[in-house]
Amino acid sequence: MVQLENTKCSFLFCLGICILICSAIYLKAKISNAPLPTNNSSSQSPASKVCGILPPSTPGFKLQRQDCNKISYEPKPDTNCTILPSKLHFIMAPLSKEEEAFPLAFIITIHKELETFVRLLRAIYAPQNVYCIHVDDKAPEEYKTSIRNISECFSNVFLTSVNEKVTYAGFSRLQADINCMKDLVKSPIKWRRVINLCGQDFPIQSNLELVRYMQGSEWKDKNMTPGVKQPSTMKHRTELQYMEVKGTHVAPKGKGQKKGPPPHNLTIYFGTAYYSLTRPFVEFVLSDPVAKDLLEWSRDTFSPDEHYWVTLNHMKEAPGSYVDGGWEGNVRAIKWRDQEGTAHQGCKGQYIRDICVFGIGDLPWIIESESMFANKFETASFPEALDCLELWHRQKVLQHASVSIQPSWHLTTDVEVTNSTLTLTPGDCV
Repeated sequence: MVQLENTKCSFLFCLGICILICSAIYLKAKISNAPLPTNNSSSQSPASKVCGILPPSTPGFKLQRQDCNKISYEPKPDTNCTILPSKLHFIMAPLSKEEEAFPLAFIITIHKELETFVRLLRAIYAPQNVYCIHVDDKAPEEYKTSIRNISECFSNVFLTSVNEKVTYAGFSRLQADINCMKDLVKSPIKWRRVINLCGQDFPIQSNLELVRYMQGSEWKDKNMTPGVKQPSTMKHRTELQYMEVKGTHVAPKGKGQKKGPPPHNLTIYFGTAYYSLTRPFVEFVLSDPVAKDLLEWSRDTFSPDEHYWVTLNHMKEAPGSYVDGGWEGNVRAIKWRDQEGTAHQGCKGQYIRDICVFGIGDLPWIIESESMFANKFETASFPEALDCLELWHRQKVLQHASVSIQPSWHLTTDVEVTNSTLTLTPGDCV
Protein backbone atom coordinates (compact mmCIF):
# COMPACT_ATOMS: atom_id res chain seq x y z
CA MET A 1 0.00 0.00 0.00
CA VAL A 2 2.84 2.37 0.87
CA GLN A 3 4.47 1.70 -2.52
CA LEU A 4 1.13 2.33 -4.28
CA GLU A 5 0.66 5.56 -2.37
CA ASN A 6 4.16 6.71 -3.33
CA THR A 7 3.46 5.90 -6.98
CA LYS A 8 0.21 7.87 -6.84
CA CYS A 9 1.97 10.89 -5.36
CA SER A 10 4.69 10.73 -8.01
CA PHE A 11 2.07 10.57 -10.74
CA LEU A 12 0.20 13.60 -9.40
CA PHE A 13 3.46 15.54 -9.04
CA CYS A 14 4.45 14.76 -12.64
CA LEU A 15 0.96 15.67 -13.84
CA GLY A 16 1.22 19.02 -12.10
CA ILE A 17 4.60 19.71 -13.68
CA CYS A 18 3.21 18.84 -17.15
CA ILE A 19 0.28 21.20 -16.65
CA LEU A 20 2.64 24.03 -15.69
CA ILE A 21 4.88 23.41 -18.71
CA CYS A 22 1.92 23.25 -21.13
CA SER A 23 0.48 26.46 -19.64
CA ALA A 24 3.79 28.24 -20.11
CA ILE A 25 4.05 27.09 -23.74
CA TYR A 26 0.46 28.20 -24.43
CA LEU A 27 0.99 31.65 -22.91
CA LYS A 28 4.23 32.13 -24.82
CA ALA A 29 2.56 31.23 -28.12
CA LYS A 30 -0.37 33.50 -27.38
CA ILE A 31 1.91 36.44 -26.60
CA SER A 32 4.06 35.89 -29.72
CA ASN A 33 0.98 35.99 -31.94
CA ALA A 34 -0.46 39.09 -30.32
CA PRO A 35 -0.42 42.48 -32.12
CA LEU A 36 2.75 44.53 -31.77
CA PRO A 37 2.91 46.13 -28.32
CA THR A 38 3.64 49.80 -27.90
CA ASN A 39 6.65 51.16 -26.04
CA ASN A 40 6.12 52.04 -22.40
CA SER A 41 6.60 55.66 -23.37
CA SER A 42 3.64 55.50 -25.74
CA SER A 43 1.03 53.62 -23.72
CA GLN A 44 -2.11 55.45 -24.69
CA SER A 45 -4.86 56.57 -22.42
CA PRO A 46 -8.21 57.43 -24.05
CA ALA A 47 -7.26 61.12 -23.99
CA SER A 48 -4.04 60.52 -25.95
CA LYS A 49 -6.00 58.98 -28.84
CA VAL A 50 -7.62 62.34 -29.62
CA CYS A 51 -6.36 63.77 -32.91
CA GLY A 52 -4.62 66.76 -31.40
CA ILE A 53 -3.00 68.00 -34.63
CA LEU A 54 -6.34 69.06 -36.15
CA PRO A 55 -7.34 72.74 -35.89
CA PRO A 56 -10.02 73.61 -33.30
CA SER A 57 -13.62 72.94 -34.24
CA THR A 58 -16.27 75.63 -34.57
CA PRO A 59 -17.60 76.48 -31.10
CA GLY A 60 -20.55 74.23 -30.30
CA PHE A 61 -19.54 71.61 -32.89
CA LYS A 62 -17.13 68.71 -33.20
CA LEU A 63 -15.56 67.07 -36.23
CA GLN A 64 -16.62 63.57 -37.20
CA ARG A 65 -15.63 61.31 -40.08
CA GLN A 66 -18.00 60.91 -42.99
CA ASP A 67 -16.90 57.39 -43.93
CA CYS A 68 -15.18 55.30 -41.23
CA ASN A 69 -16.48 51.74 -41.50
CA LYS A 70 -19.56 52.64 -43.53
CA ILE A 71 -17.92 52.25 -46.95
CA SER A 72 -16.18 49.36 -48.65
CA TYR A 73 -12.70 49.87 -50.06
CA GLU A 74 -13.01 46.68 -52.08
CA PRO A 75 -14.72 47.39 -55.42
CA LYS A 76 -16.42 44.59 -57.29
CA PRO A 77 -15.96 43.83 -61.01
CA ASP A 78 -19.30 45.53 -61.71
CA THR A 79 -18.46 48.63 -59.64
CA ASN A 80 -20.12 51.79 -60.88
CA CYS A 81 -17.08 53.94 -61.70
CA THR A 82 -19.30 56.98 -62.04
CA ILE A 83 -20.03 57.10 -58.33
CA LEU A 84 -16.96 55.35 -56.89
CA PRO A 85 -14.67 58.44 -56.78
CA SER A 86 -17.19 60.53 -54.84
CA LYS A 87 -18.10 57.58 -52.62
CA LEU A 88 -14.44 57.18 -51.68
CA HIS A 89 -13.92 60.98 -51.37
CA PHE A 90 -11.44 61.36 -54.25
CA ILE A 91 -10.76 64.92 -55.39
CA MET A 92 -11.68 64.90 -59.07
CA ALA A 93 -10.62 68.37 -60.23
CA PRO A 94 -7.32 70.28 -60.25
CA LEU A 95 -7.23 72.47 -57.15
CA SER A 96 -5.19 75.24 -58.78
CA LYS A 97 -3.83 76.38 -62.15
CA GLU A 98 -0.33 76.06 -60.70
CA GLU A 99 -0.80 72.34 -60.02
CA GLU A 100 -2.54 71.72 -63.33
CA ALA A 101 0.47 73.18 -65.17
CA PHE A 102 2.93 70.89 -63.37
CA PRO A 103 1.65 67.29 -63.49
CA LEU A 104 3.46 64.71 -61.38
CA ALA A 105 4.01 60.98 -61.82
CA PHE A 106 3.91 58.53 -58.92
CA ILE A 107 5.22 54.99 -58.63
CA ILE A 108 3.52 53.01 -55.85
CA THR A 109 4.80 49.53 -54.97
CA ILE A 110 2.42 47.49 -52.81
CA HIS A 111 1.71 43.95 -51.68
CA LYS A 112 -0.91 44.09 -48.92
CA GLU A 113 -3.56 46.14 -47.08
CA LEU A 114 -6.06 47.24 -49.71
CA GLU A 115 -7.69 49.91 -47.55
CA THR A 116 -4.35 51.50 -46.69
CA PHE A 117 -3.48 51.69 -50.39
CA VAL A 118 -6.81 53.30 -51.31
CA ARG A 119 -6.39 55.90 -48.58
CA LEU A 120 -2.85 56.67 -49.78
CA LEU A 121 -4.03 56.96 -53.39
CA ARG A 122 -6.89 59.32 -52.57
CA ALA A 123 -4.53 61.47 -50.46
CA ILE A 124 -2.15 62.05 -53.40
CA TYR A 125 -4.67 61.82 -56.24
CA ALA A 126 -5.19 64.67 -58.68
CA PRO A 127 -6.63 64.28 -62.19
CA GLN A 128 -3.68 66.02 -63.88
CA ASN A 129 -1.19 63.52 -62.39
CA VAL A 130 -0.46 59.92 -63.40
CA TYR A 131 -0.03 56.87 -61.15
CA CYS A 132 1.76 53.60 -61.90
CA ILE A 133 0.93 50.81 -59.44
CA HIS A 134 3.30 47.87 -59.04
CA VAL A 135 1.68 44.96 -57.21
CA ASP A 136 4.09 42.33 -55.92
CA ASP A 137 3.63 39.26 -58.09
CA LYS A 138 3.51 37.16 -54.90
CA ALA A 139 0.39 38.98 -53.68
CA PRO A 140 -2.90 37.01 -53.57
CA GLU A 141 -4.94 37.05 -56.78
CA GLU A 142 -7.93 38.57 -54.98
CA TYR A 143 -5.75 41.49 -53.92
CA LYS A 144 -4.45 42.02 -57.47
CA THR A 145 -8.02 41.91 -58.78
CA SER A 146 -9.17 44.54 -56.28
CA ILE A 147 -6.33 46.88 -57.22
CA ARG A 148 -7.11 46.37 -60.90
CA ASN A 149 -10.81 47.13 -60.34
CA ILE A 150 -9.93 50.38 -58.58
CA SER A 151 -7.44 51.48 -61.23
CA GLU A 152 -9.97 50.92 -64.00
CA CYS A 153 -12.16 53.64 -62.50
CA PHE A 154 -9.47 56.28 -63.09
CA SER A 155 -8.03 57.07 -66.52
CA ASN A 156 -4.71 58.20 -65.03
CA VAL A 157 -4.14 55.19 -62.73
CA PHE A 158 -2.76 51.96 -64.17
CA LEU A 159 -0.99 48.76 -63.16
CA THR A 160 2.52 48.25 -64.47
CA SER A 161 2.78 46.03 -67.53
CA VAL A 162 5.45 43.80 -65.91
CA ASN A 163 5.27 42.63 -62.29
CA GLU A 164 8.17 41.42 -60.16
CA LYS A 165 8.25 39.01 -57.24
CA VAL A 166 9.70 41.59 -54.91
CA THR A 167 12.25 40.63 -52.27
CA TYR A 168 13.19 43.03 -49.49
CA ALA A 169 16.68 44.48 -50.25
CA GLY A 170 16.77 42.61 -53.56
CA PHE A 171 17.28 43.72 -57.16
CA SER A 172 13.59 42.99 -57.82
CA ARG A 173 12.66 46.07 -55.77
CA LEU A 174 14.76 48.29 -58.04
CA GLN A 175 13.44 46.53 -61.14
CA ALA A 176 9.86 47.27 -60.08
CA ASP A 177 10.56 51.01 -60.27
CA ILE A 178 12.29 50.62 -63.63
CA ASN A 179 9.27 48.73 -64.98
CA CYS A 180 6.95 51.55 -63.96
CA MET A 181 9.25 54.16 -65.47
CA LYS A 182 9.14 52.36 -68.82
CA ASP A 183 5.34 52.56 -68.71
CA LEU A 184 5.23 56.15 -67.47
CA VAL A 185 7.31 57.57 -70.34
CA LYS A 186 4.64 56.18 -72.70
CA SER A 187 1.81 57.91 -70.84
CA PRO A 188 -0.05 60.65 -72.73
CA ILE A 189 0.18 62.77 -69.57
CA LYS A 190 3.25 65.00 -69.86
CA TRP A 191 4.37 64.66 -66.25
CA ARG A 192 7.33 66.71 -65.08
CA ARG A 193 8.71 64.75 -62.12
CA VAL A 194 8.29 61.25 -60.68
CA ILE A 195 8.11 60.29 -56.99
CA ASN A 196 8.24 56.71 -55.70
CA LEU A 197 6.17 55.45 -52.79
CA CYS A 198 5.49 52.22 -50.94
CA GLY A 199 2.31 51.03 -49.25
CA GLN A 200 3.42 52.24 -45.80
CA ASP A 201 4.01 55.86 -46.87
CA PHE A 202 1.63 58.76 -46.41
CA PRO A 203 1.92 62.38 -47.58
CA ILE A 204 2.66 65.29 -45.30
CA GLN A 205 2.66 67.97 -47.99
CA SER A 206 -0.31 68.77 -50.19
CA ASN A 207 0.01 68.41 -53.96
CA LEU A 208 0.42 72.19 -54.22
CA GLU A 209 3.21 72.12 -51.64
CA LEU A 210 4.94 69.29 -53.52
CA VAL A 211 4.84 71.29 -56.76
CA ARG A 212 6.16 74.44 -55.10
CA TYR A 213 8.88 72.59 -53.21
CA MET A 214 10.20 70.83 -56.31
CA GLN A 215 9.87 74.01 -58.38
CA GLY A 216 11.65 76.15 -55.81
CA SER A 217 15.08 77.63 -56.45
CA GLU A 218 16.88 74.76 -54.65
CA TRP A 219 15.34 71.91 -56.66
CA LYS A 220 14.08 73.36 -59.92
CA ASP A 221 15.22 71.03 -62.74
CA LYS A 222 17.32 69.09 -60.21
CA ASN A 223 16.92 65.51 -59.00
CA MET A 224 16.40 64.77 -55.33
CA THR A 225 18.32 61.63 -54.28
CA PRO A 226 19.71 62.16 -50.76
CA GLY A 227 23.00 60.32 -50.20
CA VAL A 228 26.79 60.44 -49.90
CA LYS A 229 29.84 58.54 -51.11
CA GLN A 230 29.52 54.94 -49.97
CA PRO A 231 30.92 54.70 -46.42
CA SER A 232 33.21 51.82 -45.51
CA THR A 233 30.48 50.21 -43.39
CA MET A 234 28.35 49.80 -46.53
CA LYS A 235 31.00 48.63 -49.00
CA HIS A 236 30.12 44.96 -48.47
CA ARG A 237 26.82 45.64 -50.24
CA THR A 238 28.55 46.17 -53.57
CA GLU A 239 31.89 44.36 -53.08
CA LEU A 240 30.28 40.95 -52.43
CA GLN A 241 27.77 39.07 -54.58
CA TYR A 242 24.23 38.51 -53.30
CA MET A 243 21.20 36.61 -54.54
CA GLU A 244 17.48 36.56 -53.87
CA VAL A 245 16.43 33.33 -52.16
CA LYS A 246 12.99 32.09 -53.22
CA GLY A 247 11.59 35.60 -53.12
CA THR A 248 11.91 35.74 -49.33
CA HIS A 249 15.31 37.25 -48.52
CA VAL A 250 18.70 38.25 -49.87
CA ALA A 251 21.80 36.20 -48.96
CA PRO A 252 25.50 36.27 -49.91
CA LYS A 253 26.52 33.99 -52.77
CA GLY A 254 28.74 31.11 -51.76
CA LYS A 255 31.41 31.99 -49.22
CA GLY A 256 31.61 35.71 -49.76
CA GLN A 257 32.15 35.74 -53.51
CA LYS A 258 33.54 39.11 -54.56
CA LYS A 259 32.25 41.34 -57.35
CA GLY A 260 34.24 43.10 -59.98
CA PRO A 261 34.59 46.91 -59.88
CA PRO A 262 31.66 49.09 -60.98
CA PRO A 263 31.42 49.80 -64.71
CA HIS A 264 32.92 52.90 -66.32
CA ASN A 265 34.98 53.55 -63.20
CA LEU A 266 31.90 54.94 -61.44
CA THR A 267 32.12 56.11 -57.84
CA ILE A 268 29.40 54.32 -55.85
CA TYR A 269 27.23 56.38 -53.53
CA PHE A 270 24.91 55.30 -50.74
CA GLY A 271 21.59 56.91 -49.92
CA THR A 272 17.85 56.57 -49.67
CA ALA A 273 15.78 54.43 -52.02
CA TYR A 274 13.25 57.28 -52.22
CA TYR A 275 13.54 60.08 -54.76
CA SER A 276 12.03 62.88 -56.79
CA LEU A 277 13.38 62.71 -60.35
CA THR A 278 13.00 64.94 -63.40
CA ARG A 279 11.56 63.47 -66.56
CA PRO A 280 14.79 63.98 -68.57
CA PHE A 281 16.69 62.03 -65.88
CA VAL A 282 14.22 59.13 -66.13
CA GLU A 283 14.65 59.06 -69.90
CA PHE A 284 18.42 59.07 -69.36
CA VAL A 285 18.16 56.11 -66.95
CA LEU A 286 16.20 54.09 -69.49
CA SER A 287 18.42 54.81 -72.50
CA ASP A 288 21.97 55.73 -71.48
CA PRO A 289 24.57 52.91 -71.84
CA VAL A 290 26.29 53.83 -68.56
CA ALA A 291 22.99 53.73 -66.66
CA LYS A 292 22.14 50.38 -68.25
CA ASP A 293 25.56 48.94 -67.41
CA LEU A 294 25.26 50.08 -63.79
CA LEU A 295 21.82 48.49 -63.59
CA GLU A 296 23.15 45.17 -64.89
CA TRP A 297 26.15 45.32 -62.53
CA SER A 298 23.76 45.95 -59.60
CA ARG A 299 21.81 42.72 -60.08
CA ASP A 300 23.82 40.80 -57.50
CA THR A 301 24.31 43.62 -54.98
CA PHE A 302 22.52 44.14 -51.67
CA SER A 303 19.67 46.69 -51.70
CA PRO A 304 20.72 48.23 -55.04
CA ASP A 305 17.99 50.88 -54.95
CA GLU A 306 20.01 52.52 -52.16
CA HIS A 307 23.00 53.11 -54.46
CA TYR A 308 21.64 53.13 -58.03
CA TRP A 309 19.71 56.42 -58.16
CA VAL A 310 22.10 58.44 -56.03
CA THR A 311 25.16 57.17 -57.96
CA LEU A 312 23.68 58.19 -61.32
CA ASN A 313 22.63 61.54 -59.89
CA HIS A 314 26.30 62.31 -59.17
CA MET A 315 27.24 61.90 -62.84
CA LYS A 316 27.85 65.22 -64.60
CA GLU A 317 26.32 63.81 -67.79
CA ALA A 318 22.98 62.98 -66.13
CA PRO A 319 20.20 65.56 -66.66
CA GLY A 320 19.39 67.41 -63.45
CA SER A 321 22.33 65.81 -61.62
CA TYR A 322 23.46 67.06 -58.23
CA VAL A 323 27.17 66.28 -58.32
CA ASP A 324 27.97 68.01 -55.03
CA GLY A 325 24.80 66.89 -53.27
CA GLY A 326 24.64 65.13 -49.91
CA TRP A 327 21.69 64.32 -47.67
CA GLU A 328 19.75 67.40 -48.79
CA GLY A 329 16.11 66.95 -49.77
CA ASN A 330 13.13 66.44 -47.47
CA VAL A 331 12.00 63.24 -49.16
CA ARG A 332 10.92 61.21 -46.10
CA ALA A 333 10.24 61.72 -42.43
CA ILE A 334 11.63 58.52 -40.88
CA LYS A 335 12.57 57.81 -37.28
CA TRP A 336 15.64 55.58 -37.30
CA ARG A 337 16.46 53.85 -34.03
CA ASP A 338 20.13 54.92 -34.14
CA GLN A 339 19.09 58.59 -34.46
CA GLU A 340 17.08 58.56 -31.23
CA GLY A 341 18.17 61.43 -29.02
CA THR A 342 19.49 63.48 -31.95
CA ALA A 343 17.08 63.66 -34.91
CA HIS A 344 14.12 62.66 -32.73
CA GLN A 345 13.23 61.81 -29.15
CA GLY A 346 12.08 58.25 -29.59
CA CYS A 347 9.41 56.19 -31.33
CA LYS A 348 5.90 56.37 -29.88
CA GLY A 349 4.85 53.32 -31.85
CA GLN A 350 7.19 50.35 -32.40
CA TYR A 351 10.59 49.86 -34.05
CA ILE A 352 10.64 47.31 -36.89
CA ARG A 353 13.99 46.74 -38.66
CA ASP A 354 15.23 49.81 -36.73
CA ILE A 355 12.54 52.02 -38.34
CA CYS A 356 9.70 53.46 -36.29
CA VAL A 357 6.19 52.29 -37.13
CA PHE A 358 4.44 55.50 -36.14
CA GLY A 359 2.03 55.82 -33.25
CA ILE A 360 -0.27 58.79 -32.77
CA GLY A 361 2.28 60.36 -30.44
CA ASP A 362 4.71 60.68 -33.38
CA LEU A 363 2.41 62.94 -35.41
CA PRO A 364 3.58 66.32 -34.03
CA TRP A 365 7.17 65.40 -34.99
CA ILE A 366 5.99 64.28 -38.45
CA ILE A 367 4.16 67.46 -39.37
CA GLU A 368 7.00 69.63 -38.06
CA SER A 369 9.54 67.77 -40.23
CA GLU A 370 8.51 69.58 -43.44
CA SER A 371 9.15 66.38 -45.40
CA MET A 372 7.13 65.41 -48.45
CA PHE A 373 6.08 62.02 -47.07
CA ALA A 374 6.32 59.99 -43.85
CA ASN A 375 7.28 56.33 -43.46
CA LYS A 376 6.08 54.09 -41.99
CA PHE A 377 2.50 53.33 -40.97
CA GLU A 378 1.01 49.99 -39.95
CA THR A 379 -2.77 50.10 -39.67
CA ALA A 380 -2.95 46.67 -38.04
CA SER A 381 -0.89 47.91 -35.09
CA PHE A 382 -1.44 51.68 -34.83
CA PRO A 383 -4.52 52.59 -36.93
CA GLU A 384 -5.20 55.85 -35.11
CA ALA A 385 -1.89 57.35 -36.35
CA LEU A 386 -2.89 57.02 -40.02
CA ASP A 387 -6.50 58.04 -39.27
CA CYS A 388 -5.39 61.26 -37.65
CA LEU A 389 -2.75 62.21 -40.23
CA GLU A 390 -5.19 61.52 -43.06
CA LEU A 391 -7.77 63.94 -41.64
CA TRP A 392 -5.12 66.59 -40.99
CA HIS A 393 -3.73 66.24 -44.51
CA ARG A 394 -7.12 66.46 -46.23
CA GLN A 395 -8.02 69.62 -44.31
CA LYS A 396 -4.75 71.22 -45.43
CA VAL A 397 -5.27 70.14 -49.05
CA LEU A 398 -8.72 71.76 -49.14
CA GLN A 399 -7.46 74.91 -47.45
CA HIS A 400 -4.89 75.31 -50.24
CA ALA A 401 -7.51 74.94 -52.99
CA SER A 402 -8.35 77.90 -55.21
CA VAL A 403 -11.52 76.30 -56.63
CA SER A 404 -14.93 75.57 -55.18
CA ILE A 405 -14.87 72.62 -52.77
CA GLN A 406 -17.23 69.75 -53.52
CA PRO A 407 -19.03 68.20 -50.52
CA SER A 408 -17.65 64.71 -51.29
CA TRP A 409 -14.09 65.95 -50.97
CA HIS A 410 -14.46 66.36 -47.23
CA LEU A 411 -13.52 63.47 -44.94
CA THR A 412 -15.13 65.13 -41.91
CA THR A 413 -18.21 67.12 -41.11
CA ASP A 414 -19.19 69.46 -38.26
CA VAL A 415 -21.70 67.93 -35.84
CA GLU A 416 -23.44 70.01 -33.19
CA VAL A 417 -22.77 68.86 -29.63
CA THR A 418 -24.51 69.53 -26.38
CA ASN A 419 -21.53 68.87 -24.10
CA SER A 420 -17.97 70.15 -23.88
CA THR A 421 -16.40 67.40 -26.01
CA LEU A 422 -15.29 69.37 -29.04
CA THR A 423 -12.41 67.24 -30.32
CA LEU A 424 -12.22 64.41 -32.80
CA THR A 425 -11.28 60.88 -31.92
CA PRO A 426 -10.02 59.17 -35.11
CA GLY A 427 -12.52 56.34 -34.81
CA ASP A 428 -15.57 58.65 -34.56
CA CYS A 429 -18.22 58.18 -37.27
CA VAL A 430 -21.34 60.04 -38.19
